[in-house]
Amino acid sequence: MASDSYEGSQAAFDAVELVIEDDRWLDAELLDLSARAAKAVGSWMQLPDLQIVVLGCDDARIAGLNAEFRGKAKPTNVLSWPSSDFADHAPGDKPEFPPSPELGDIAISYDTCLREAAEQGKPFADHVTHLLVHATLHLAGYDHIDDSDAETMENAEREILRKLDIPDPYLEYER
Repeated sequence: MASDSYEGSQAAFDAVELVIEDDRWLDAELLDLSARAAKAVGSWMQLPDLQIVVLGCDDARIAGLNAEFRGKAKPTNVLSWPSSDFADHAPGDKPEFPPSPELGDIAISYDTCLREAAEQGKPFADHVTHLLVHATLHLAGYDHIDDSDAETMENAEREILRKLDIPDPYLEYER
């Protein structure tokens, strides 16, 4: 994906600080995918100056982070750490806007993303973009703790991904 395909591309790239621990992410163009996801979420939320940090890592690294921060000693696809605490909201309601454009940090595992994309028959770039949108929404206060919140978050993801011409990632799971 060429960076000139973004309208206002420099602003999108400025929204992302990228840390690469697994060089396979360089070939996968993680910066482009992260900038695309950040720009789309920012546009959807009307927060054009949002900023995120993305760590591109492997299963071993994300398993360590998952164990340390969630008590689950196994790999996962993506983790997020919001910069802000959010006020409680009624189940299914959208959270309030984050108090700062610096939303927080995301870690994403190449190994798990590659495996999941293959298992689900999805293009790798589409799956990674979906996970980055999902994680960015977590940084903005969205969650899926209960069914109402999950529905709200999934609908937000669908709207954002539709604007990126990425098919609904939840269709296969709703059949």
